[in-house]
Amino acid sequence: MATINVYTETTPNPSTMKFLVNKLLINGSLDYPTRERAQESEFARELFKFNFVEGVFFASNFVTVTKSEGVEWPDIEPLLKDFVKGAVESELVVKPIEHTEDVDFEGTEVEIKIQQVLHDYVRPAVEQDGGAIAYRSFEDGVVTVELRGSCSGCPSSTITLKAGIEGLLKRMVPEVEEVVAEAL
Repeated sequence: MATINVYTETTPNPSTMKFLVNKLLINGSLDYPTRERAQESEFARELFKFNFVEGVFFASNFVTVTKSEGVEWPDIEPLLKDFVKGAVESELVVKPIEHTEDVDFEGTEVEIKIQQVLHDYVRPAVEQDGGAIAYRSFEDGVVTVELRGSCSGCPSSTITLKAGIEGLLKRMVPEVEEVVAEAL
């Protein structure tokens, strides 16, 4: 078995930290914004046993942890790094196998084009910051997306949404007039 290395990166959201590992954890992404929603994931359930963990998000080779207020990263980061290393080494299950996240886009020609742009251009950038974006709908020129992981509740996510994502979609899909985020 290869040695598992864990390193951390800050995210634009000061309440979240990205814990990266040198192993693929999941194809796609999974968001567990609450302890109750984490029941299907053994890995997430174990993380929520730490009383300062408020949210858990998985994508490719990292897990993003959202901490509670009043707790400082220098106090908990080493503990979480050790936990993530042990969890990956012992192959704690991130999600049961039966759930798969396909990249099959559905809808009208315009909706498929929107989903393709979000997948190819926006998703990698958002994942860099420890988050994810999910397409919800397109109606009357308005694209609705859901922000997860560190993007959920991040102070700079509104700027990213309006200046970055909306601008990109308007340029690449002329039918798009606005992009809004759906509240969780």
